[in-house]
Amino acid sequence: MSFPSSPRARSGPRRRSLLAVAPAALLVAGCSAGSGTSGASGGSRPSAADRERARAARDSRALAERYDAVVAAHPKLAERLRPLRAEVVRHAQAFEDEGKESPSPSASVSPSASPAAVVPAKEKDALAELAAAEREIADRRAKALLAAPGELARLLASVAAAGAAHVYLLTEAGR
Repeated sequence: MSFPSSPRARSGPRRRSLLAVAPAALLVAGCSAGSGTSGASGGSRPSAADRERARAARDSRALAERYDAVVAAHPKLAERLRPLRAEVVRHAQAFEDEGKESPSPSASVSPSASPAAVVPAKEKDALAELAAAEREIADRRAKALLAAPGELARLLASVAAAGAAHVYLLTEAGR
């Protein structure tokens, strides 16, 4: 006896496609392992890898601030957003920790200088904006990893995959 297929059609990314992102990103990152510099150049100007690492850390810190703004505006979302925000903070710390071998002046830029985020009045809209910010940053990191040296590329790939998972959790999981 055959069973009819499920009539429900879902929109958005499927778990299978999200799970495919991480290995593909890691494969690309592995291919670029020998293409970068270690940041140990004698000049006072930070290397491209150092600048990308600092940018990634700033992006994560700014994203954590967005999470804070949404939670402040919609306290009912705090429990749902707490683990995602904590992971974003760990991402910022990972980028900062990786850069400690060759510190750059731009790595210490404080994201608190950015203007306060305007949060939509509806929870659904606030979550959609968070998801859009996560998606934008994940896409930017996925592009940046192609030119990044080994370890930074792997970190960018991992964090980009986590960002894609956050997008899913912010959009699909709450339905």
